[in-house]
Amino acid sequence: MTATIHSLRSMREPSLAAMMNLVAADMNGVNAVILERMQSKVALIPELAGHLIAGGGKRMRPMLTLACSNLLDYSGTRHHKLAAAVEFIHTATLLHDDVVDGSGTRRGKCTANLIWGNPATVLVGDFLFSRAFELMVEDGSVKVLRILSRASAVIAEGEVEQLTAQRRIDTGEEQYMQIIAAKTAALFAAACRIAPVIAEAGDEAEIALESYGRNLGIAFQLIDDVIDYASDATTMGKGVGDDFRDGKMTLPLILAYARGSAAERSFWEAAVAGERTSDEDLARAISLIRSSEALSDTIDRARHYARRAIDSLGPFPAGKAKAALTDAVEFAVARAY
Repeated sequence: MTATIHSLRSMREPSLAAMMNLVAADMNGVNAVILERMQSKVALIPELAGHLIAGGGKRMRPMLTLACSNLLDYSGTRHHKLAAAVEFIHTATLLHDDVVDGSGTRRGKCTANLIWGNPATVLVGDFLFSRAFELMVEDGSVKVLRILSRASAVIAEGEVEQLTAQRRIDTGEEQYMQIIAAKTAALFAAACRIAPVIAEAGDEAEIALESYGRNLGIAFQLIDDVIDYASDATTMGKGVGDDFRDGKMTLPLILAYARGSAAERSFWEAAVAGERTSDEDLARAISLIRSSEALSDTIDRARHYARRAIDSLGPFPAGKAKAALTDAVEFAVARAY
């Protein structure tokens, strides 16, 4: 597997540094919008929202909006509010996800629902969704509103579909791919597509950057699902094996189950049903996933989508923005190592 790693990696370690440097000035504008719009006369709202927003996330999605705008030489400031809207949508979904999953940690910190409870967390998530839509309306573009509102609906559909697939061992790869395309890739795609809309760059640029974002989002989620079986809480920012204990049907598990012996399949059926969730069971699950090559094959699939994302940048001229967007793809895959 080592030989395949380097085909998507340069001699230097992949990182988001190039993108962060590219959009640093614009990100200050985005952060100012976020800080302003998360305020409320109800003190709990900024307190709870700030716990997650200031919790160490990379803000990759709003950075993509800014970087794509840079790629197109956009010189206005509309992307500041829209990137903030993208971040609010993402943060709202995280708050709701943690309630649904019963999560206790995120990015190495206690989740909001563990500190303030489920009702408050859900309601503050609703507040952030509302703020996102306020920002979209203020922008004034019906097309932008259509793109981001559609993405919000698709994300919710993906989360519901994931919930219905939870603890269902018969969930297949096709359904899994539909789920991650909705719950993760849709917002990546929308974050990128709104840049050519405000830059008036035309349909070709919209289609290309939407494709870039969608494929990057799929690769990103595939690697997230690998990390749950191959990393630790310090690296991932959540407990190792959370997906396993929650009975989530991610691709590493789907592949390992399909390739398992009768005894191994029996183990997976019990584990997904919630009957085998001890540390020893997790260790066995990791061993089975590794021995079946489910992890390496999931990484290979992520690399496939990563290549598609990079190929989508083909129509655009070389430069700092294109290099930064390429680095972001390489970083998304390199997180598995």
